[in-house]
Amino acid sequence: MVSQIKRLFIGRPMKSSALEGEKLSKLKALAVLSSDALSSVAYGTEQILLVLMTIGIAAIWYSIPISFAVLGLLLILILSYRQTIAAYPAGGGAYVVAKDNLGTATGLLAGGSLLVDYILTVAVSSSAGTDAIVSAFPSLHDDRVWIALIMIGFLTLLNLRGVTESASVLAVPVYLFVVIIFIMIGAGAYRYLTGQMVSPVAPGAHEALSGISLFLLLKAFSSGCSALTGVEAVSNAVPHFREPASRNAVATLVMMGLLLGAMFLGISLLAYGYGIVPAEKSTVISQIAESVFGRGVFYYIIQGSTALILFLAANTAYSAFPLLAFMLAKDKFMPRAFMARGDRLGFSNGILFLGVLSAALIISFGGNTVSLIPLYAVGVFIPFTLSQLGMMIRWIRLKPKGWLPKLIMNTVGMLTTLLITMIFIITKFSQVWIVFIFLPLVIWIFYRINRHYCNIADELRIQLDIDKPVTSRGTIIVPVAGVTRVVMNSISYARSLTDQVVAVYVGFNDEDIECMERKWAEWDPGVRLIVLRSSYRSVIRPLLKFIDTVEWKTGNSGQVTVLIPQFITRSWWHNLLHNQTSLLLRARLFHQKDVVVATVPFHLKK
Repeated sequence: MVSQIKRLFIGRPMKSSALEGEKLSKLKALAVLSSDALSSVAYGTEQILLVLMTIGIAAIWYSIPISFAVLGLLLILILSYRQTIAAYPAGGGAYVVAKDNLGTATGLLAGGSLLVDYILTVAVSSSAGTDAIVSAFPSLHDDRVWIALIMIGFLTLLNLRGVTESASVLAVPVYLFVVIIFIMIGAGAYRYLTGQMVSPVAPGAHEALSGISLFLLLKAFSSGCSALTGVEAVSNAVPHFREPASRNAVATLVMMGLLLGAMFLGISLLAYGYGIVPAEKSTVISQIAESVFGRGVFYYIIQGSTALILFLAANTAYSAFPLLAFMLAKDKFMPRAFMARGDRLGFSNGILFLGVLSAALIISFGGNTVSLIPLYAVGVFIPFTLSQLGMMIRWIRLKPKGWLPKLIMNTVGMLTTLLITMIFIITKFSQVWIVFIFLPLVIWIFYRINRHYCNIADELRIQLDIDKPVTSRGTIIVPVAGVTRVVMNSISYARSLTDQVVAVYVGFNDEDIECMERKWAEWDPGVRLIVLRSSYRSVIRPLLKFIDTVEWKTGNSGQVTVLIPQFITRSWWHNLLHNQTSLLLRARLFHQKDVVVATVPFHLKK
C-alpha cells in the first residue's frame, strides 16, 4: 500500500545508468537555479525604500544611485563566480573554495552558512509569495501559513520526482515571470515618458534630500543587496549541468546576471518615477503594476506570476541544498544518509530535510518571515566574502597567467561583501544576533559528526596481512516461551550451526514450569532445557543474568550467540495483539558486549 502511494506521487524508480539523462540543459538550469535570484527583484527595491523612508519621502531619490551600486556588486559577483566555476568544476561553491584555500574550519563556516541560507530561502520565498497573493486577495490573510505549507509540500514532492521533471515544470512560470516583468517595465517606461501615469506621484518623491548620512546610505545599500541572494547557486550545482558542465554553468550564470540586473534596475527606476513608497498591505511590485495597468486583468497576471516566482524561488534551494549536503557528508561532516540517491536519482534525504525544517520555520513565525530577511542576507554574504577571500588566496598561491586582474577584482568584491555583512550585523543586530550562536553550533555539530566517523573508521580498520577471520564453535542460547513451531524452527537452525545449543525458559510459577518441563521431555528435541524462575515476573532480567553466566564460564573459548525466535504476522495491526518481548530482548542485547544477537523469523500464514 505504502509502496503504491509512493509510486503514485514520486514515480517509478530509475536506473543508475539514467543519471546522465537527469542533467540539465542551460535553459532548464536557468529556470531551476536562477529562480531565487530572479525572484529577489520582487523585494530588492522595496528593501532599499524601507530604509530610505525612515527619514522621509524625499530620500527615495537615493534609491537610483544605490540600485546602480547594487548592479556594480552583481557584476563583481558574476565575474568572481565565473572564476570559481572554472577553478572548481566539481561544484560546492564557497564551501569548497574556502576549505581548499582557507582551511577546514572556514570552509565549514561557509558551508554551514549556505545550508542555513537555503533553509531560510524556502521559508522567506514561501512567505513572500504568500504576501503577493494576500496583496491581491486580502481575504486570504488568515490562511497565509497554510498557503505557504502547501507550496513547500508541492516543491518537496516535485523535487523528489527528479531534477529534470522539476525543471520541466518550473521553466514555464519562471520564463513567464521574466517576460511579464519586462512587459511591465516597458509599458511603465512608455507611460511615464508620455505622461500617462495612472496614479499620482507622491509629493516630494523626486526631490534630492541634503544632509543624508553615509551610514544610512550604506544601510540602504546593504538592504538592497538582498536582491543578490541566490547568485551563488549556479557555482554550487555545477554537477547538475550537462557536459561540458563548466561551460554551460558559466553561460547560465552570465544569463542570470543580465536578466537580474535589467529587471532590478527597471523596477527601481519605475518605483522612483511613479513615486512608489512601501505600504503595509501592498508590495512595491503590486503598486507599480496597479499604476501601469490599473486593477485589470494584467495586474492580477503580474501578481499571480510574482507570487508564483516567489514560491518557486525556493526551488533553487531544493537544487543546491541536497548537493551541498552531499559534499559535506562525503567529507564526513554530515550524516552519510545525505549521500544516498533516492528512487528518482535525487538526494532525497536532503530534499526532505530541507522541506521539514523550512516548514517548521513557517509555522514558528506564523507565516511572517520578513523579519528573517536580514538573517537570510547575512547567511549568504558570509559565503560571498569567504569565497572571494578564498579565490584571492588561490591567485596569490598559484599565480597563474593573468592572475593580477583577477586578484584585484576578488579583493574589491571581498571588501564590498565584507562591508555589507558588517552593516547588516551592526544595523540589524537585534534580528541577526542568533547567527553568532547558531553558526558556531552548526560547526560544532559538523566536527562532532566528523569525529564520530573518524573514531569508527579507526576502530573498524584491520591490517590486511595480520588480521584474518577465525573459526570458533561457540554456545547458542535460544530463549523459548513454549513448545511451538516457532521454537522448533529456531532450534533446528541453531543445531545446523553447532551442537552446543541450550534452550532457556523463564517461568513465573510452579505450574507453568512443571508444564513446560513435561512437554519438553515428551518432545525431546535433543537440546537441553534450562529453566529460570522469575519472582518479579520479568523475562528479560533473568535471561540477561544467565547470558552473563554463560559468558563468564566460556571465557575466550567461544562466542556466545543468542538466537531469538520470532513470528511475523501478516497484518501490521496483529502486532498490537502480541507481547513484543523478542524486540525488547534484542534491543537490550545489542548493548551487551561479546554477544551475537540473531533473529529467526517464522512467517504466519493466517
